[in-house]
Amino acid sequence: MYYIGNHLPVANGYEVMAKMELELGGNTFAFFTRNPRGGRAKEIDIKDIQKFLKIIDENGFGRLVAHAPYTLNLCSDKEKTRNFSKEVLADDIKRMEYIPGNYYNFHPGSHTGQGTEKGIGIIADVLNEILSPGQTTIVLLETMAGKGTEIGRTFEEIKEIMDRVTLKDKLGVCLDTCHIWDGGYDIVNNLDGVINEFDRVIGLKNLYAIHFNDSKNECGSHKDRHERIGYGKIGAVALKRIALHPAFAGKPFILETPNDDKGYIHEIEMFKKWMEEKQ
Repeated sequence: MYYIGNHLPVANGYEVMAKMELELGGNTFAFFTRNPRGGRAKEIDIKDIQKFLKIIDENGFGRLVAHAPYTLNLCSDKEKTRNFSKEVLADDIKRMEYIPGNYYNFHPGSHTGQGTEKGIGIIADVLNEILSPGQTTIVLLETMAGKGTEIGRTFEEIKEIMDRVTLKDKLGVCLDTCHIWDGGYDIVNNLDGVINEFDRVIGLKNLYAIHFNDSKNECGSHKDRHERIGYGKIGAVALKRIALHPAFAGKPFILETPNDDKGYIHEIEMFKKWMEEKQ
């Protein structure tokens, strides 16, 4: 089974999001838990949740990949930002339990001059404080492009965070194709080599989701600029190989490409056609 969908706008309600994705042809999706620039999340509507759960069950949806706001930075050098980020992370994980068994993805953060080692330590400490044995939500560290002082630019940096977290079964990775390409991993000419490196360092068992994007930049640019599938430097041929690679089978693929609804319908149909050709 395969799962493909896109990143929907800020949630207007879970039922609405599920219906939107069905219209686009997808069977999974990503969504921001609140405004991507931060702020308070909407109150949980139990009736809305119940209608949503019914829709995704009846239509065979895969795991959903919620996304933390971009302003979340657990390892900022500013205490106010760190405290805000910690509060948002804790609140979002609690909210995710209303739709149990799904994923919550976040950017590890930027150390803002404190150094990678210190930043990694702060991130791991917060996760150790917030993650709980009873939660059903898997929290995902996203692979990053490495611009500025971002943490997560290499598989080794992601692994260092994971090694320091006690509840390892509550933690995983979301691999972003644009980010790792911009980060210097050549998934066009050496896909198997990159996958083997990921497996050696992090372990494929810890990979839960794919952000499926082309890139406007050359490999190793460290810029993080997404492009529509087939219109960037990665290209449709290489992205098709990724979609069909057995290492990623059954994972939710989330499109974060600069598209309107018509563009997402096209990309979802293209992905489905690739899968049908495989069969």
